[in-house]
Amino acid sequence: MPNLNVVVLGPHGYAKTVGKAGTESDITFYNLKKGEDTVTIIEPSRYPERVAPLYYSVAMSQSAILVVDGITPEFGECVVMLDCAGIKSGYVILRNYIDQSQVNPLIKGTVVENYTFIEEDSIVLRESLLADAAGVRREVSDIPGTVMVDHHFNVKGIGTVILGSVVKGTIRTHDSVKVLPGEKKAQIRSIQRHDDDCSNATEGDRVGLALKNITADEIDRGQIMTTDESIKTGDSFKGRVSVVRYWNTPLKDSMVVHLGHWMSYVSGRIDTVADESDPKNPEVVISLEKEIAYFPGDKAIIHHLDEGKLRVVGTMILE
Repeated sequence: MPNLNVVVLGPHGYAKTVGKAGTESDITFYNLKKGEDTVTIIEPSRYPERVAPLYYSVAMSQSAILVVDGITPEFGECVVMLDCAGIKSGYVILRNYIDQSQVNPLIKGTVVENYTFIEEDSIVLRESLLADAAGVRREVSDIPGTVMVDHHFNVKGIGTVILGSVVKGTIRTHDSVKVLPGEKKAQIRSIQRHDDDCSNATEGDRVGLALKNITADEIDRGQIMTTDESIKTGDSFKGRVSVVRYWNTPLKDSMVVHLGHWMSYVSGRIDTVADESDPKNPEVVISLEKEIAYFPGDKAIIHHLDEGKLRVVGTMILE
């Protein structure tokens, strides 16, 4: 059963025309299924007043639907976020008599310029997404599994349950997993994929995990469940920030930023800017308020919330 995770960026509730509503918080999930093919559709419910839901929704996705109602700051911010996250495939739907010639100069040089422009037709869109999902290659492997957590709660008669996405490897029932950052461990009692019980889940799968030896209060969004020993945790990072071309404010010492990686979105501060000679690629040291989990070499997205209409600064490799 291959699964495709797709972010929908457009008017609130647009995804209702495509899938069946599921879990709802600051991000809302919709489900689309035909036979063995499934699509998880993710919408940032609290965007644009908050940029974090936009980040979360994009961070969970392999593909995107960008619905353009107008040439607005929000449109620009969505394009920048998709580009920073490297979401290389997707669809663009134009509305309100907007022409492709108006959009092309604004997406040139970003991943969005390679998206497919399609007419607004929910039936065609659903069939296109299901066809894309059918093309996903699902591989169960011996690579240790890692799941990023986005929701957690207690279910009567079941106990602790988390919802999340497998970002690498394969997890299996009865696996003992580390809960990072932190010192907790848990055991996977059962796994569900799109409400179906199964014995494993692999990269790209949207999962619900029932857990033993841990309570829902001991888990938070941004943590991971993993059997992989190569994952690190840390709260201080040194590296170069690849600043997006639309960002014009130089990074400075003591600037407050937010770092997004997987489902972590953590406040921090730039301790030092070691090299200001290239404002589009400065070397910085960032200290965070709390630790995050990561694989060395992973990419994080840097945000700054106090500079007006664009809140996405750029990307940084975590070492």
